[in-house]
Amino acid sequence: MSTIDKKTAPGEVPVRICNYVDVYKNDHIVGTITFMRATATAQEAERFLLRVGDVIITKDSESWTDIGVPALVEYAAPDLVCGYHLAILRTREASLKGSYLWRVLQSHTAAVQFHMAANGVTRYGLSHDSIKSAFIPMPPVSDQVAINRFLDHADRRIDRYIFARKQLIALLNEQKQVIIDRAVIRGLDLSARLLSSSVAWTGDVPKHWQVLRLKDIAALRSGKGITYLAISEAGPYPVYGGNGIRGFTDTYSHDGEFVLIGRQGALCGNVHIAKGRFWASEHALVAYPRQALSVSWLGALMQTMNLNQYSISAAQPGLAVERLNNLQVPVPPAAEQTAIVEYIASRTGPIDRAIDAAKRQLRFMQEYRDRQIADVVTGTLDVRAVAAKLPKESDKKEALEDADGPMEEDGDDPEFAGAPATAEA
Repeated sequence: MSTIDKKTAPGEVPVRICNYVDVYKNDHIVGTITFMRATATAQEAERFLLRVGDVIITKDSESWTDIGVPALVEYAAPDLVCGYHLAILRTREASLKGSYLWRVLQSHTAAVQFHMAANGVTRYGLSHDSIKSAFIPMPPVSDQVAINRFLDHADRRIDRYIFARKQLIALLNEQKQVIIDRAVIRGLDLSARLLSSSVAWTGDVPKHWQVLRLKDIAALRSGKGITYLAISEAGPYPVYGGNGIRGFTDTYSHDGEFVLIGRQGALCGNVHIAKGRFWASEHALVAYPRQALSVSWLGALMQTMNLNQYSISAAQPGLAVERLNNLQVPVPPAAEQTAIVEYIASRTGPIDRAIDAAKRQLRFMQEYRDRQIADVVTGTLDVRAVAAKLPKESDKKEALEDADGPMEEDGDDPEFAGAPATAEA
């Protein structure tokens, strides 16, 4: 398949692709999702056409925890196909409902099997055979219906709680970003004379500041490749991927304080500051200052620039580094950089603590959901009697908008890397 930026070639047809990010952002695939447009051969369009009741899972990723993430297909169209980096699981017997299979694949029982079967060098991947070989519990259809009804009922309440916490985190982050933006763009001296600048995203800046290209103050270079075998859950040195720490390793690629920028994925452009000894993977850009700069100020500047807007649209979006290099930025004197950093820290500290508290509550509720699903689908918790007494509710999932946006797809493939797998359950 190829993106539809070019004209449809002979023998190809226009399609819409349900891709990796769509699965990450939505546990149900519905018609309101804006799918990426592409072209495919007629054979591909027919082979990977999605049907209502299909379950699709992520089959490769930089992180083993991102393998086997499922979504239930509740919308189908003649042009909607499954994208690469995903596998289609389609039930072939009436004794297995797609909605129950989706619930099983949400459980720790299924996740462990996929995580153990995943292999690769710089990315984890699931083979067709390893997906088909996964064991799942198979209760009678009546029990599957009861399980789905109970978990759907519980999900509605859990989703409301999670939605409220995500909204709170989003509002706190907005408040924090306003403080950072104001300090980075205008400085702390409200009486300073302003000068109209050529920097479109800042407008007027203090007259005594310089306006330089990003490449004049920092060199952006990709981190170093590292295999998943070299990464563990504990170790002396953290490994930074495209969205923060992804594990630990026994050696390091950098020693010092650096700004790291996510290079690939739906959330590329996110900014982290790494200190001490660490490994920066190839999925991160490392900013090396070319002049005496406050690294914390540089990180705040890049946060204000909203670098994700400069990504190239593809199956896995990626930053156009050359475009970043030529962006113009306002640069205050070194003393003001330090003052700005201290001001931001003092004003955003309480906000960061509130965000951390909300994230802990969010993690607890997500862990509770995971445990509940595992107990129910394995029969550890018998919910048949409870499900029978639950009030009738709409089968439609509540339209709660995810305040966080999609989860990070931390990979480095700018185009589709291979065909989606298909498996029958």
